[in-house]
Amino acid sequence: MLAKSLQAKKSELSKTEKQLEILSNGFFKDGSLPTFANKLKGIDQFPLRPNKIEILQINVGYMCNQVCAHCHVDAGPDRKEIMTIETMEHILDVLKTTSVNTLDLTGGAPEMNPNLRWFVEEASKLGVKDFIVRSNLTIILANKKYHDLPEFFAKHNIHVISSLPFYKRGKTDKQRGDGVFDKSIKALQMLNDVGYGKEGSPLKLDLVYNPSGAFLPTDQMALEKDFKKALKEDFDIDFNNLFAITNIPISRFLDYLIASDNYEDYMNALVEAFNPKAVGNVMCTNTISVSWDGYLYDCDFNQMLGLKVASKEQHISEYNEASLSDRDIVISQHCYGCTAGSGSSCQGTVA
Repeated sequence: MLAKSLQAKKSELSKTEKQLEILSNGFFKDGSLPTFANKLKGIDQFPLRPNKIEILQINVGYMCNQVCAHCHVDAGPDRKEIMTIETMEHILDVLKTTSVNTLDLTGGAPEMNPNLRWFVEEASKLGVKDFIVRSNLTIILANKKYHDLPEFFAKHNIHVISSLPFYKRGKTDKQRGDGVFDKSIKALQMLNDVGYGKEGSPLKLDLVYNPSGAFLPTDQMALEKDFKKALKEDFDIDFNNLFAITNIPISRFLDYLIASDNYEDYMNALVEAFNPKAVGNVMCTNTISVSWDGYLYDCDFNQMLGLKVASKEQHISEYNEASLSDRDIVISQHCYGCTAGSGSSCQGTVA
């Protein structure tokens, strides 16, 4: 487990400019590999354009109780960026007039934002029915004030999407830290106890699998079958779906790729696995990402690279759905991660 975030360590890779420089130079600059833009041009998909905006993915803060090895947010206990009530109120104002039907709440650990419950309750009053909370699970056990989160989630019919690197202790703890697996299992059992993931229950519990190394995920359906069998047999845990998500080469995963001398091989693998059928369904085509300070991005990954939307209105306080629906989506080489193989989004494969 990393002791500190890249930012706290004052790593060069904590700077978005440095990450973008790496992603733009080398074999992409000399033409050894095609840029993502040129790849899209080859299939007549450039510039990439949005469809109807259906989801606001809201990063309510980078603070987290974990410091995971491959975190693209560079989240951790030392990250103090937290969304304020004022910014949340701007989002609530947008919800009164927009066609958005889903709020996707992420972090860090979104539960660590002290105003998260207030925000969910206020959004519920406005008629929002589809809430997602992306939980690392261990936060539920981190402090007594979080122990009732399963009940709160159930009360508001929140769709819980939980990260679990593997169904075995060794791989999970290697990526996320000692003791994470056991706490995750306990949290999943607590969610099951209030009805999450159970057959016939409306309470949805999905798991997220990220590869632990410099390779692409294997078949999502096969992985789901293995996870369900192992977790049921070993811990009597039920869940709905497994999402296999490709690690995006930014932030701490980029740091890992470079440190392990795997960057070139990984980027080659992403380019070779490019799937044109995935392009039209990537998450940036129906999602707007909102950062903790209210700025707008095409996706959570662009947010971490500081690539704001290509629109005159770039903050939630000036949200303009017509303008955002008519924008070009900002891309770079990290976008290969969402179009490799069966494609990858926050809801799993897309092709």
